[in-house]
Amino acid sequence: MAEEPERVDLSTPDIAADNREALAVLFPGVLADGVLDATRLGELLDVDVTSRADGRERFGLMWAGKHEALQSLGPSRGTLVPDLGKSINFDTARNVFIDGDNLEVLKLMQKAYNDKVKLIYIDPPYNTGNDFVYADDFSDSLHGYLEYTRQVDHEGNRTSASADTVGRRHSRWLSMMFPRLHLARNLLTQDGVLAVSIDANEVAHLRSVLDEVFGEENYLNTITWVSNLKGRQISNGGAVGTHEYVLVYARDFASVEQFRGNFDELKAMMPSVYKGAGYNVKHDDNGPYVTKNQLYNSNSKFNEVTAPTMVFRVHFNPTTEEVRVTDLDDETTFPGFLMTMPHSNSRPDLSWHAWRWSRAKILAESEDLEFRAEDENLQIWSKIRDVTGVAIKDLVIGPSTMSAKADLEKLGLERVFDTPKPVDLLRVLIGAVTGSDDLVLDFFAGSASTAHATTAQNEVDGGQRRCITVNLPEPTPEDSEAAKMGFATVSEIAIERIRRVLDGSPPAQDAGLRVMALAESNFRASNDEPGSLFDLSAETLVAPLNDVDAVVAEILLREGVRLESPWERTTVASAPVVMSDGVAVISSLDLDDDVVAAALELETRVLVFLEDGFAGSDALKANAFTRARELGIMMKTV
Repeated sequence: MAEEPERVDLSTPDIAADNREALAVLFPGVLADGVLDATRLGELLDVDVTSRADGRERFGLMWAGKHEALQSLGPSRGTLVPDLGKSINFDTARNVFIDGDNLEVLKLMQKAYNDKVKLIYIDPPYNTGNDFVYADDFSDSLHGYLEYTRQVDHEGNRTSASADTVGRRHSRWLSMMFPRLHLARNLLTQDGVLAVSIDANEVAHLRSVLDEVFGEENYLNTITWVSNLKGRQISNGGAVGTHEYVLVYARDFASVEQFRGNFDELKAMMPSVYKGAGYNVKHDDNGPYVTKNQLYNSNSKFNEVTAPTMVFRVHFNPTTEEVRVTDLDDETTFPGFLMTMPHSNSRPDLSWHAWRWSRAKILAESEDLEFRAEDENLQIWSKIRDVTGVAIKDLVIGPSTMSAKADLEKLGLERVFDTPKPVDLLRVLIGAVTGSDDLVLDFFAGSASTAHATTAQNEVDGGQRRCITVNLPEPTPEDSEAAKMGFATVSEIAIERIRRVLDGSPPAQDAGLRVMALAESNFRASNDEPGSLFDLSAETLVAPLNDVDAVVAEILLREGVRLESPWERTTVASAPVVMSDGVAVISSLDLDDDVVAAALELETRVLVFLEDGFAGSDALKANAFTRARELGIMMKTV
């Protein structure tokens, strides 16, 4: 035939190929016959050129296996298969849980989610020696994952970090994180944010890797979270640990800089050097305010000698709220009034710190002061009216590991997971970074604290945020509480947690949950795909069309339809059809004139038929393609 419908591209984007194409467009001539002319590129950019061979030193983090790790960025031939039995309202669900290796899942998400995710929060393995790291098979990571999930002796694709049998504990961990961070960055919106929890074991290495992947200029902050103020009772002989870190990066700092989220609740977790200070937003007749500092000048060089006019007595009537001032040596008392002096000076030759406000300012603007009377003791705090302008600190105290475990206990899931993150910590982060209709992604989900926190934040502000959760089906220990409760994998714990959270939140019950699992493609590799074997089979489907939803899900994702897009099911001339985001998939192997004619009447921008349905019917396919083009419909086959 002279013209044929376009074929659905079953491969995920080839990141390296896309980069080469972009480089060739920017700098014509630097790529010739598949070879990079580094000297020419250096001349065009006016920078020095180095190579591995010349041994010249340059700044950056290197480790054994770094180059090989990038090989895992190649295209994936996997797919995501729906699990309707574990899902809640699958066709209309806005939340997604994916059971599978996050490296392959991130590849599969590249087309549909490029520049779509506002916040990525991950809590990866800390590489402490007691957890696990992913040992990727860079030649075929999908095969490695499938091999792992089919084994029962736990000797598959994950190995204990504590074993360190090859002496490359840090290198293996970095090789695991490096490609995943590259893929994750592509998914963020331009004003999107990545937040990564980590502890002291790998925080330095992770910071260096993130600087390389995101650019040092896009580093936002390192938040220190006091996870256990009592301190862990296990240490290496030094001080016991009380805190962890959250490294925060922007995809584009300039875009995030213009974004002002609601950081109020995060600020409420900030400690203060002043007793009684905090970020609890209060209100008076003039609006909201917070208190940060007491009124006295904390700098001892401002005192009764250097600033004598700023040292005096202040009187306050708690009943009438009247304020008076008197000289330092005036011992007059006023009935019903409390009196206070500035803070005592620690210098032996002086007595007092000065006030930060003058007498006239205190009397004229007393409504901007908060007077606190406790047991005849009067303190004066200045009010800050610019509530949103108060800078957040990089130290957070409040939610702890104990409160995280309590989150699970409230759901009847006590002791099923050892290291959850507290919902309140993640909830306020989500509330600060995302808008009410944004997308959140967590691809190291564990017990699904992020999904829980997303629902909790929606309850607070009435938002419609969606969360995509990805987790490896890690087996639970045989003697664990989780196993005793019937949870065979950590993923099962996460799914049950999300289910119970949705059940307990009436506003969220309609949000549903779409559960999917990583699997091999439903279609054979074509002979024109790079690296594929020449397949002489007449059929494009690997197996009989038994799981229609699996085939539909693969086609939709390959066409760039997001996983949380609703499915609309219908039939055309008895052929089943699923429509989602302008793409209609006719999942029938019995195509005829009636099916094609009815399909062409669908209101859709892309119409996909199964190639096997046109077997021996070239004229039918040609006529369908011609008619679709006349109607302005993009017809494809797969």
